[in-house]
Amino acid sequence: MGIEKLLEKASAYIKPQDLQRIKEAYDFAEKAHENQVRKSGEPYILHPLAVADIVVNMQMDTTSIIAALLHDVVEDTSVSLDMIREKFGNTCALLVDGLTKLEKIQFRSKEEQQNENYRKMFVAMAQDIRVIVIKLADRLHNMRTLKYQSEESQRRIAYETLEIFVPIAHRLGISAIKWEMEDIALRYLNPQQYYRIANLVQKKRVEREQYITNVIGRIQEKLDEMGIDADLSGRPKHIYSVYKKMSTKNKQFNEIYDLLAIRIIVDNIKDCYATLGIIHTLWKPMPGRFKDYIAMPKTNMYQSLHTTVIGPNGEPTEVQIRTWEMHRTSEYGIAAHWAYKEGSVVPAGNFEDKMSWFREILELQQETKDASEFMESLKMDFFADLVFVFTPKGEVIELPAGSVPLDFAYRIHTEVGNRTIGAKVNGRIVPLDHKLKTGDIIEILTSKHSYGPSQDWVKIAQSSHARSKIKQWFKKERREENVEKGRDLLERELKRLGLEPSAWLTDDKLSEVAKKFTFNDIEDMLSAIGFSGITAAQICTRLTEKMRKEQEEASLIELTNEVREVKTAAPEKKSRPTNGVRVKGIDNCLVRFARCCNPIPGDEIIGYITRGRGVSVHRSDCINLPSPDDGEEAARVIEVEWEKSVESNYSVDIEITGLDRRGMLNEVLQAVSESKTNISAVSGRSDKNKLSLIHMTILIRNNEHLQSVVDKIKRVKDVYSVHRIMQ
Repeated sequence: MGIEKLLEKASAYIKPQDLQRIKEAYDFAEKAHENQVRKSGEPYILHPLAVADIVVNMQMDTTSIIAALLHDVVEDTSVSLDMIREKFGNTCALLVDGLTKLEKIQFRSKEEQQNENYRKMFVAMAQDIRVIVIKLADRLHNMRTLKYQSEESQRRIAYETLEIFVPIAHRLGISAIKWEMEDIALRYLNPQQYYRIANLVQKKRVEREQYITNVIGRIQEKLDEMGIDADLSGRPKHIYSVYKKMSTKNKQFNEIYDLLAIRIIVDNIKDCYATLGIIHTLWKPMPGRFKDYIAMPKTNMYQSLHTTVIGPNGEPTEVQIRTWEMHRTSEYGIAAHWAYKEGSVVPAGNFEDKMSWFREILELQQETKDASEFMESLKMDFFADLVFVFTPKGEVIELPAGSVPLDFAYRIHTEVGNRTIGAKVNGRIVPLDHKLKTGDIIEILTSKHSYGPSQDWVKIAQSSHARSKIKQWFKKERREENVEKGRDLLERELKRLGLEPSAWLTDDKLSEVAKKFTFNDIEDMLSAIGFSGITAAQICTRLTEKMRKEQEEASLIELTNEVREVKTAAPEKKSRPTNGVRVKGIDNCLVRFARCCNPIPGDEIIGYITRGRGVSVHRSDCINLPSPDDGEEAARVIEVEWEKSVESNYSVDIEITGLDRRGMLNEVLQAVSESKTNISAVSGRSDKNKLSLIHMTILIRNNEHLQSVVDKIKRVKDVYSVHRIMQ
């Protein structure tokens, strides 16, 4: 699709003057991404254009379309956020910033960087929901072009999509994106099951379509008699939903009858219920299969009437009835309900109440300093399965599955939680750690004379929302006690490290660390240590950071001088073989192999002078090696080479993925055994997608030996991939 077709599609609901702004954004992005290509070999500009097309399909506003076109320019080009702000306005810059990864900041690990990226995205999303709508469109197009990625990247991105982005799309009610991402993810995580189900669905669809056509004809005839205007169609079930039903309910494919449902769209709610009456007059409804999501909408705003009837020939038939507005909401969720006024995002009607969990995300990130902890809390509270319980007045409250009365109490109000002394579930007194089930009626017993939360409550509460409120109470009510406790814990940690507390716990040093952790003052930081908001070890690490850096620099200078002296004294002397590796220019040097990449003969290798542990040998493409720009660290890199005759065995970690079936592990072990290869460690697990993951450490002579073992394993039935692990 070119920009002309995008503008033509957008012109159905966008004003002419705004179309010109979209064209300007496209020209700006095209120039910024000039000479850049994707892994497919296509010009990079086609990606933001495709993302913008998905956004237009949801009929998002002009600013969203512009942000979709510009979403990668700050991250991947020399364009700055200030340039975006100056040319396209503050709101657009805010959206682009929320979509830009934190690539230029140094992190301890890729996992930490990814968690910080997610944290940034969710915080931006809580401030303006359009950030996540554009991000979902971006992820969907990346999934559509996943075939150009490596096999390892395909699996990682597909798993990440199911774990993070599919739950978001579900929570926002954007089923059009959710279903497609689920199907694509399944295709890469479990291709055998995906294509098996796809073939079965296709075979059964032919016979089902004729049946559905006949049923639709009878319903249409009755609706015409009643004067009800309606659009009738068959809705095919998505491959992932069939797979999930088969795996979670342990059903065979021929036991799933709702592969095609009938969808009826009418003009108003009155016609919805009138149509339901007609359906139940034509055929007998199945007990327990009627759901009124109009009177009781789902939390993601989905509304529809669902019923299953015993249709012609005694075959169960699912029917969904909704209005056009409900249908748009079912497809595009939040995007169909959001109103844009004067450049700010304003929810329509009681929409703000239904999306109150956004505010909780903001509260959560303010209370949680660590990005990993933030992501775990987010998954627990917002992506987990839900239970729906009732207040005594009949109000519905949604909680994460596994919640207890304390979670309910704090969801009602913080003060209700703090004054809780007991709880009743369905009229019966229960302990505070009682697991709640959908449909329970909860009554919280409170007292004005309550002493407040107990320390045990932090462990009892299952939601991060309740736990953070309990911690807040201890932080506020016991501040002096927490400050003293924090100081004591800090002193103990310094003594454990062999340091004198009085030399380190000065106001200047503590103030500097408090600023780094964004605390208001020293007492806030000590109080946080006291109520376990942060650990004493984390503070000590920052406190002694400068000292450790100076020690490392001194050690590096000393070691570099030693190496220089050795090289100068014996420039032509050959080192004797050590573990099959020769360090050029140095004799009698301790050599060890890096566990992060486990090099074997045949790999290109390079050495790294460690602090006190000799030379560590890495593969030359190992991500843990310092780059040439790393200055002092780069000075530690030294040339090494394999001995011509190497007879040692080397550890190599490999990962095998395949279908989770009985006997799979035994067959893989047998294949390795037949190749006369020793195994030093093996472990296996399976995930919810019926994917078997086997991690194995084997002893290998060289690259040729490794390749022969891999070829043997690949010949095992139902093995999808075998790859070497770089830890």
